[in-house]
Amino acid sequence: MPFTPTRDRVDPQTLNTTPLRRPEWIRVRAPAGETYQWVQSLMRSKALHTVCEEAMCPNLGECWGAGTATFLMMGDICTRSCGFCDIKRGRPEALDWLEPERIAQAVKAMKLQHAVITSVNRDDRPDGGAPIFAMVIRRIRQVLPGCSIEVLIPDFKGSLEALKIVMDARPEILNHNVETVPRLFKLVQPQDRYEWAAATLSNAKKLDPQVLTKSGIMVGLGETMEEVKAVMRDQRSWGVDILTIGQYLQPSKKHLPIARYYTPEEFAELKEYGLSIGFKWVESAPLVRSSYHAAEQVRALSIIHRQLYGDLDDPQTVSD
Repeated sequence: MPFTPTRDRVDPQTLNTTPLRRPEWIRVRAPAGETYQWVQSLMRSKALHTVCEEAMCPNLGECWGAGTATFLMMGDICTRSCGFCDIKRGRPEALDWLEPERIAQAVKAMKLQHAVITSVNRDDRPDGGAPIFAMVIRRIRQVLPGCSIEVLIPDFKGSLEALKIVMDARPEILNHNVETVPRLFKLVQPQDRYEWAAATLSNAKKLDPQVLTKSGIMVGLGETMEEVKAVMRDQRSWGVDILTIGQYLQPSKKHLPIARYYTPEEFAELKEYGLSIGFKWVESAPLVRSSYHAAEQVRALSIIHRQLYGDLDDPQTVSD
C-alpha cells in the first residue's frame, strides 16, 4: 500500500485511457448558487468530507444546490484501489470518533429529510469501521427525529459480525453497491469479492427483514447487457429491494476507460426488466447514482420509518 495517497489507478502508458466523446444525453450541471456555497462552507467548517466531492459525482451541483449531500466517513483515504473511483487510496489515519457528532449536527443544520452516509473502505480495522456507522445513525435520530437514514456500507469482507453492528442501529436503507459484473471484478475492484457483496446484502435482510436493501451497478466498463441482467437476478435472489443503474464516467486518464456509453433506451430497458423480476424500485438513467431519489424511496417503502415516526412528514429538530 502506498504511503503517499494517490488518486491514480491505471497507467495511461500501458492502457489506452483516452476518454470517449460524451454523447448529447450526458450533461452535467456545474456547481453554483448560494445553497451550494452554503453547503460547501458547512462541510469545511465541520471538517467533513462528502463522496460528492471526493468521488467527483456528476450530480454534485444538482444535489448541493438543493441542500443535500452524501457524507463520507472515516477520512478521505481508502484502503482499496477500485479502478473507477477518484477517492484517494493509501494508508488512512486513525478513526475520528467525534465525526458522527459533526455529521449529525450538519444534518440538523441542513434540516435534511433523508441523510445518506457512506465511507471509505477501512481494511486496516477488523470491524471495517462498522461502529462509526452505528454511532452516526443513532446520533442523527437523536438530533433530527424524522430524518430517514441510508447507509452505503463497504462489504466488511463479508463479516457478519461487522454487519450486525450496523444493522442493530436499524437504518431505513442498507445499501451496498455491487458495481459491476463478476467477470470484471478483478479489473474494476481488485480487492473486492462478488461473494462478499452477496453476503452483505443477503445477511442484511436476514438480520432485519424490514430493512430496505439497495444496490447499484455501473455500466459502460465492458460488460454485456445479459451480464448486467444476470447480476440483477442475483441481487433479487439476495433480497435486494431497490436498484440503481448509472453510466460509468471516467474521472481522469489515470482511471479505467469507458468501453461505451449506454443509450437512454437501454437504461429504460434495464429499468423495465428490473421491475419485471421483482425489484420494488429501480432508478436507471445515465447520471443515476446511489442516493438518487432516495428520500422518495424511503417514504414510499420503508416499514422501519413508519414504525419510528408514523405519519411525520418533516424532520423535527431537537435542542441539545
